Amino acid sequence: MRLFKVRLQFILAVILYGTIGMFLRFADLPSEAVAFYRGVIGVAFILILRLVRREKPDAKAIKKNAVVLVISGIALGFNWIFLFASYVNTTVAIASLCNYMAPIFVIILTPLVLKEKLDLRKIPCIAAALVGIILVSGIIGGSIGNPVGIVFGLAGACCFTGIVFCNRRMNGVSAMDRATLQLAISALTVLPYMLIKNGGSIPVPDLKSGLIVLMLGVLQTGVAYCLYFNGMAKLPVQSVAILGYLEPVVSVLCSVIFLREPLAWTGWLGAALIISAAAISELIPERRR
Repeated sequence: MRLFKVRLQFILAVILYGTIGMFLRFADLPSEAVAFYRGVIGVAFILILRLVRREKPDAKAIKKNAVVLVISGIALGFNWIFLFASYVNTTVAIASLCNYMAPIFVIILTPLVLKEKLDLRKIPCIAAALVGIILVSGIIGGSIGNPVGIVFGLAGACCFTGIVFCNRRMNGVSAMDRATLQLAISALTVLPYMLIKNGGSIPVPDLKSGLIVLMLGVLQTGVAYCLYFNGMAKLPVQSVAILGYLEPVVSVLCSVIFLREPLAWTGWLGAALIISAAAISELIPERRR
């Protein structure tokens, strides 16, 4: 029952992530500025929440895992940077597809890095999810754009792979502590990139963009990251990989329903494949340790 609750929380986090692209359409801010503000507001929200709940950070656990926390926070910041650079140098579809190679990298490297045995029964589900993301991306028959964009997208996927492994290596650090420190470090990592891209200044949002960024910082960052990091630390690697593929499905469905963007039949087929793969994978009972 406890893992079931963690799964539901992880899925909620993924759904929240999937809505980010839709809201960004209405924000008049550079993407790197949105990432920076998300990190800062997310950290502020978590700190205020902990203050209200009178929760104190576990300094002993943080000190014990300090190196891994710093590395994971830097990796999160570079994941954002590489993804944004990929968007600039190739199509959004290709950039997203390259970034979503991260779960495949995680699955391939897990036996080597974490010494965890993979559940071979879930491999077909992972393959189906990968086919689904290719169909959803709409790249079949399209141009791949600048190869540099592909390199940046894959670099972002490598960074995210590192985040997963870092979270699995931590011991005794609460989800709140992880989210707070990783978001703070990622915001500091994005800051120099944002300053370089914007002539040394921090873009100031107008009222509408400010409200959107505030919402993204509280819900899609502060709340979502706590749920996401908690699930990443407790769920099997295969579950993290497959359930993570629900994010682009939510993103595409939001664009179709709310932004009235067209979706080919291959996109609908891909979305169905991903949802089916995630459902079937989570219905497979865990092997006894």
